[in-house]
Amino acid sequence: MSEEIRDDLSQQVAATEQGEAETAQPVQTSETADSTPSEEAAEAQAAAVAVEPTLETASEDQPEVVAEISEPAPPAPPATVVAAAAPVAVEAVLEAEAAPSPAPEVTVAPVATPAPPSAPEPAAETEGMNSQAAAQYESSFPNLTEGEVVKGVVVHIDREGVLVDVGAKSEGIIRLNELSKDVTAQAEDLVSVGEQIDVYVMEAESADGRLILSKKRADFEKAWERVLEAKETGKIIQAMVTDRVKGGLVVDLGIRWFVPASHVGNGSLKTNLDRFVGQSIPLKVIEVDKERRKVVLSNRLAMEEERQHKKQDTVASLQVGQIRTGTVRRLTNYGAFVDLGGIDGLLHISEMAWTRINHPQEVLKEGQEIQVVILKMDLSQGRVSLGRRQILPDPWREIEKMYRIGDVIRGQVTRMVPFGAFVQVEGGIEGIIPNSEMSSRRGVKASDLIHQGMEVEVKIIDLRPDERKMTLSLRQARQEEEVRRERRVMDDYQARQDRDEPRFTIGDALRAKEDSES
Repeated sequence: MSEEIRDDLSQQVAATEQGEAETAQPVQTSETADSTPSEEAAEAQAAAVAVEPTLETASEDQPEVVAEISEPAPPAPPATVVAAAAPVAVEAVLEAEAAPSPAPEVTVAPVATPAPPSAPEPAAETEGMNSQAAAQYESSFPNLTEGEVVKGVVVHIDREGVLVDVGAKSEGIIRLNELSKDVTAQAEDLVSVGEQIDVYVMEAESADGRLILSKKRADFEKAWERVLEAKETGKIIQAMVTDRVKGGLVVDLGIRWFVPASHVGNGSLKTNLDRFVGQSIPLKVIEVDKERRKVVLSNRLAMEEERQHKKQDTVASLQVGQIRTGTVRRLTNYGAFVDLGGIDGLLHISEMAWTRINHPQEVLKEGQEIQVVILKMDLSQGRVSLGRRQILPDPWREIEKMYRIGDVIRGQVTRMVPFGAFVQVEGGIEGIIPNSEMSSRRGVKASDLIHQGMEVEVKIIDLRPDERKMTLSLRQARQEEEVRRERRVMDDYQARQDRDEPRFTIGDALRAKEDSES
């Protein structure tokens, strides 16, 4: 024990002895004692207060233990007794310091020193930490702004609209009227749950706190971006023709745009625009004005550019006798121009079929894909001659199985010529009726008997498949018809006679003879 503690204890002992001496004097009344406390008691109290912090300081240097003593501690004596017993306690402490006595048996269990309680955080600091956490939470979501196009995933579809997850605090909603420009379309036909779509932010937070989105407007913005990119890069785009209107075509690129008739196909005003409806056609963007919402598209320029790219490869691979697939680009009175892939070839009307045709539109139409054979080439002049009948079945090879000389057949007069008339029979083969075989009467003109487009009966009088020649006779066919008609008349007359005249039998003759003899 330190010197300071010894001095304090000595002072307490002296104060106690002085108190005992005073107790021998007459006892004061309670009122006096209460009103004038002794100076000694005040000093003793001060000394006790001074000792407590000293002891606490000394105990902090020692490890804390819990002692279990076999005998319970006696109850605290009254205040007057404590004052009397204080000298004895002090003397015992001093003796223990001088000569240590045997320590009582105790059981000591080490106890972990509890951590001192942390001081409460100031309210301002707590609020700051909450604000910081809230700010971090808010920053984890994308900062959406009106007019922005973002990607989202469809999570739900119902009668109110479509819920889309765009990574925000809550899902955004697309009203049914903002799904498509087609107001009759069903939501399930336009999107499906789990599908990723582009959406346009109409309201980042509406009056009721909802995120309002639009797919229709996102498609509109995407269409403009596509057109602007095509204009800047010169890229050719594909679009579906939805309608034919006065002066051109309407195409769908997310927005309905117009293609002038002068920019469709080869640019001819005679081009049949109806055949493009429902087809996807290449287009070149030649003018864009977003402020005025004006776009000019050209199918003709796009096709010309594509043809130019293909031309080199096509020219290098062309050979006479080769069979190629081409597309009919244009029909004329004398033939058809066929696109072979960047270069056109001429298919003459005489090479279109084995049978005679009056105009190419009888067997072909613009835009039709056909197979042709290359007959001649002059690439320096850019000329390629084509044939089609050469790869079609030749009806003359089967003619002998179908007809024989002497057969009377029916056909149609296809053309009148000075020396006769051509008649087309079944199979597409044409035969000639010479003027000498028109009629048995002299001086009769063919035009007096038949005309173009008339159905006639003719007789085959000559057939030469190797020479592709068939000679027909209208005169002989009519003579045979006259004979057949006369035979039918005679047969009818005989039949009537047989019905009208009574029959005369042998029995009738015998009876008549007997009657005459008698």
